[in-house]
Amino acid sequence: MSEKCAICGCKLSRGRNYGKPTIEGRSHATKHHYVAARFFGHTTNRKGVQRPPILKKCPWNLERQTEVFCYDCHEELLHNPVLLPEDISRFAELVKFRKLREREKTDNRKRLAGRINLLHEVLESGIKTLLEARR
Repeated sequence: MSEKCAICGCKLSRGRNYGKPTIEGRSHATKHHYVAARFFGHTTNRKGVQRPPILKKCPWNLERQTEVFCYDCHEELLHNPVLLPEDISRFAELVKFRKLREREKTDNRKRLAGRINLLHEVLESGIKTLLEARR
């Protein structure tokens, strides 16, 4: 059975062509954490280095869990979302409404954690609304 990308469903390839502008490179399998390891103080590229965690506990109970995607969906889509100026200003309104703004940074990252949760809530709500509109 061949592996498929969790988003677009393409057949995944493995080998040495990761990220190359070829069909094999664009379909190359790549793993992605559902919730970024850095949110919990972990790093994958600097072994043994611990950062202060943003989230003490995963609100979605998915810490360290991953999915496999093609290069296109992982690197191009998930890592580079399109956020337009009006998206940012509307999100900033929500941040203000939820009292998650910061005038100055402190050692406490609770508001950042709140903004991370809020962004997920926005995505979840938008996806749900679009799927319901299809029915």
